[in-house]
Amino acid sequence: MTTKTRAKDENVIWHQHSVNKESRAKLKQQKPVVLWFTGLSGAGKSTIAGALENQLAELGYHTYLLDGDNVRHGLCNDLGFSDQDRRENIRRIGELAKLMADAGLIVLSAFISPHRAERQLVRDLLPEGEFLEVFVNAPLDVCEQRDPKGLYKKARAGQIANFTGIDSEYQAPLEPEIDLPAGELPIEALVDKCIIALKHKGIIV
Repeated sequence: MTTKTRAKDENVIWHQHSVNKESRAKLKQQKPVVLWFTGLSGAGKSTIAGALENQLAELGYHTYLLDGDNVRHGLCNDLGFSDQDRRENIRRIGELAKLMADAGLIVLSAFISPHRAERQLVRDLLPEGEFLEVFVNAPLDVCEQRDPKGLYKKARAGQIANFTGIDSEYQAPLEPEIDLPAGELPIEALVDKCIIALKHKGIIV
């Protein structure tokens, strides 16, 4: 670490404002949380997260959905798909999700996020119980059959490098808070499982 970076770290101090997370959450009458949807490309992360957000909105909850492709159009449009860039992508999203939770929101984040260490990094940013790992559990063959964007076909043809599940590793969660058998159940049943889990954990009523 350079002297310049060290000086910046020592002199940049978090300012605690009088309107805090608790007061923002109280205004919204909800508990802030980050729901981190992880799984292979084509597993259904964004689809399930979007359907769950619709359900939560109908129930009167304040949410925001962070989608992998959408974020790469702006906040992370300078990053590629190397392991280093993937880590930086998740780090940025984690910090953004933390700020949104601080605003009192229920945050839904849909990212492949293939490595356990990066998902743990985001978990460590948040207080205990405010990060829920949601494993969108669909096997590779199912995801490849779906291939909604044609990415697996391109990866198999060598047109896309570092593609998760083909030539880049995906590390499945070991103990996710919510495990969704996305290769077996319809989306309505998967959303119901999420709603039940959120009620059980006291996030929603």
